[in-house]
Amino acid sequence: MKRWVKMIRFIGGLCLVTLLGIAYISYLCHNSLCLAPERFSLSTRYSASASSSSSSRSEVPSSPTSTTKLVVGHASTVNIESVAFKEAYEMGFDITDRDVIVFLHIQKTGGTTFGRHLVRDLNLENPCNCPRKRKRCDCFRPNTINEQWLFSRYSTGWKCGLHADWTELTDCVEGALDEYEGLAKKRRYFFITVLRDPIHRYLSEFRHVQRGATWKSARHWCGGQEFTSLPHCYKGSNWTGVELDEFMNCSYNLAHNRQTRMLADLTLAGCYTGYNTTADQLERDRILLQSAKQNLASMAYFGLTEQQAVSQYIFERTFHLDFENNFDQANATLSAQAIAELTPAQIERVRQLNSLDEELLEFARQLLQERFQLLKRRDPHFRQNWLRMVHPLKSERIDGNSLV
Repeated sequence: MKRWVKMIRFIGGLCLVTLLGIAYISYLCHNSLCLAPERFSLSTRYSASASSSSSSRSEVPSSPTSTTKLVVGHASTVNIESVAFKEAYEMGFDITDRDVIVFLHIQKTGGTTFGRHLVRDLNLENPCNCPRKRKRCDCFRPNTINEQWLFSRYSTGWKCGLHADWTELTDCVEGALDEYEGLAKKRRYFFITVLRDPIHRYLSEFRHVQRGATWKSARHWCGGQEFTSLPHCYKGSNWTGVELDEFMNCSYNLAHNRQTRMLADLTLAGCYTGYNTTADQLERDRILLQSAKQNLASMAYFGLTEQQAVSQYIFERTFHLDFENNFDQANATLSAQAIAELTPAQIERVRQLNSLDEELLEFARQLLQERFQLLKRRDPHFRQNWLRMVHPLKSERIDGNSLV
């Protein structure tokens, strides 16, 4: 009898330990950090050996596509429906259905201001609810209580990690929204971002780090794992007071070519493995730059910090949504003053460290103009719409052919 009692107690103990283990794992796997890879499926969008930038623009899909990845040694994809620019313009954004805008916020590109425009300035029947003394807003679909149409810092928060990049967002966004809304379903994702002149952006990040910023809580999620052992350029809690030369001399400083890295599919280049080594660096750079160009071209929208009016016009015509307040073109005097304080050698060094971003921005400028001219030709009220945006900007001319 005693033996049976011991056996029952033993089995009961095993069951209790198992239940506690399941509960513990469930607790750790919040925010879709432990999603099984089986939820992803294959669909080819691009290869690492893609051709020139002009050909990549011509290959932009005009219909929703699945996002494809090569995960460090084996094939895997994220089966999410992402909407390209032409599809977004032709079909529009349906806030009442299953469409979601996903904002990829790159540091020091003006994304904070743009993000606030999204939650506070869009002219909607049911605007985002932004309570006072709270950083985030509730951007729920009409007649719902928890379905978000905007995935961004100021709506859902950093659900996929602090300043999540393209690799992180495409892996995480569907699961994060499923968990947030308590329901698994398929959505249409409209990826958007903002880019900035690489030299101005780099120097702005340098000043920010010099004041104590670190972003060390970023996840660096790639290929199904979090890279927590990336080396820091500084000792201690931050890099306060760093000088520019020291900032530039750190070979694994993620500020270098940040825009290219954050827009590229990092799994195509082995994620962060060997990130700060020189082995095959040229090939890695080529893969990342081509991937960044293709991902940018496949986005429903992107804007340029230096071209606020054009960026606003493209957003409004693409999504068929208007902003109540115009985008402000920031005065470039401070940036120009900061650059004027640098030596020619320092300026050249900054250019070298951000050569991929320089090429990416040139590609973006051309693509932005193509989109602007396309939308202008199709807009029967272009003069009226354009005047509304440039009226405060005396330096802009109304004739679209002479713009930027």
